[in-house]
Amino acid sequence: MNHFSYSSDDPGHDRRHPPEPRRAEPGQWPALAAALAVVNRDLMATLPGQDALILMAERLWQPRSPSGIGRGQVYVAMPDGRWHGNSVNACDLEEGDPPEPDDAATVLTVVAEAAQSTIMELLRQVWPTCREHKIGMHPRPAGTAEDWYQGEGDTAGPPVWWCPGSRDGRCHDVSQVGELAAALPGKQRRALRRSERKRDGFRQPRSQTTAHWLTFFDA
Repeated sequence: MNHFSYSSDDPGHDRRHPPEPRRAEPGQWPALAAALAVVNRDLMATLPGQDALILMAERLWQPRSPSGIGRGQVYVAMPDGRWHGNSVNACDLEEGDPPEPDDAATVLTVVAEAAQSTIMELLRQVWPTCREHKIGMHPRPAGTAEDWYQGEGDTAGPPVWWCPGSRDGRCHDVSQVGELAAALPGKQRRALRRSERKRDGFRQPRSQTTAHWLTFFDA
C-alpha cells in the first residue's frame, strides 16, 4: 500500500526514506480528478455514508534515467490516504509524452478500475454489484460480449459498468460509469437525493456535472 521505507544496501550509506505520499494538489491532474469525481458519484449512490475517494501522489525520490522523465505515481485512495492496486498514470515518460492519458474513455476506465480495487481490498467487499444478479461488475466499453478482451478494438463513448450475468450467459450493461444512481429503485434514488441535499446544502446539478465530463469525450 502506501506505507513503505527504503534502506541502502551499500556500506557507509545512511538509511534513507522516500518522500511520503501526499494528496494530489488541486489542478495537478485535471483529467484524473475529473474522472474520479464521476466515479465518486457511483460510490456515494451505492455505498451511503462512504466518503469520497481521493488522488494520492507518490513523489519521486530517485532520479530517472536520462532517456525518461519521472513524474511520480498517482493512486486512487481512501480518504485516509490508503490505496491498493496500480497507479492511474504513467510514471516513466519519454520526451513529449502526456502525463495523463489523452483519451477520456481510457482515463475513466483506469480510474474506475483503480477505485474498485481500493474499495474491494480495503473495505473487504465487492463493489459495485449488479442488483439483478447480485454479483460484481466491471468497467468496459458499452455493448461488449462476454468474450471481449482488452485491446480488442476501439469503442466510442464513455465506459459502462458491465455485469457478467448469470450462468445462462445473460451479460449486460447496467449503466454508464458515474450514472449508477439512475439504476437504483425509485425509493432509493429519492432517499439519495434527500441525503445529498442535507449533506451538501447545495451542489452543482448532476446534469451539469455530467455535461461537463462528456465534453471531454467530444473534444
